[in-house]
Amino acid sequence: MTHLNNIASEKPLVSVIINCFNGEKYLREALDSVITQTYNNWEIIFWDNQSTDKSAEIFKSYKDSRLKYYCASSHANILYEARNYALQKANGDFIAFLDVDDWWLPNKLEKQIPLFDDPDVGLVYGNVWRLFEKKNKKEIYKKKILPTGMILDELLHDYVIGSPTYVIRKKSLDSLDYHFNKHFHIIGDFDLNLRLAAKWKINCVQDPVATARIHGQNVSLLNKNKEIDELKTWYDKMKINPTFSSKSGLNQISLKILYLEIMQAISVDGFKKNFIKVIKYPLCFNKIKLIIALLLPKFVIKKIKNY
Repeated sequence: MTHLNNIASEKPLVSVIINCFNGEKYLREALDSVITQTYNNWEIIFWDNQSTDKSAEIFKSYKDSRLKYYCASSHANILYEARNYALQKANGDFIAFLDVDDWWLPNKLEKQIPLFDDPDVGLVYGNVWRLFEKKNKKEIYKKKILPTGMILDELLHDYVIGSPTYVIRKKSLDSLDYHFNKHFHIIGDFDLNLRLAAKWKINCVQDPVATARIHGQNVSLLNKNKEIDELKTWYDKMKINPTFSSKSGLNQISLKILYLEIMQAISVDGFKKNFIKVIKYPLCFNKIKLIIALLLPKFVIKKIKNY
């Protein structure tokens, strides 16, 4: 593995993992956003989860030796299980992930890789544009200075790492007890990156480095229910972990679970059955959102989804 004695003169290899299942609609945009990077020492590990559309045909139409195609022997129902398989094929000093419906800005890697010059930095992320496809509306994810350093507690209070933005030092990934939790459907990135933040410094590009597409397939009430269940499982495990239980931010995860549960209940049962729950919720911005939700018709809450 290449050591970064002088990162400016020797560009380390970045493995870009793209997991795909029937992603033909957006795939070219994602691939082109890697190919046009101003930083050119990368490889794409394309893990085809037995797609039945033209995803494989589209990928193989690119004649570039840096694009490497792998097809799963069986379909993995969970993204993070498939990512673990793809990681076994990665050759890079650094690992990045890109979903087929997202894309990178051209100078993403060029901005991020030099921030690993500090050997204690295990992950570098950046801000991200969010494109709400149905409304054709684009907005920046976080309009504030993003935290850097040993920031586990800050991330527990406010998890700001957008999934298409982060790059991981392979050495830091391998320092963990395991890579992605293959049982998580929704919070796999959240879990992995917080475990990294418990051991390694985190650095950041303050500007957006990618665009995440928000559409009906990745925002749903079913996903909200899964998110709640997975956060409960994660919280129960971490509250007995000394590294996490000592952080004040862990209580914010408990409050987030409660917030999501109340919001789900309001969308089903409306005002009467949830008024007391909202009143008892601690005073914060989420309480204001819950009060507003109480005053809205149930069908409106169900349509909002992205709360």
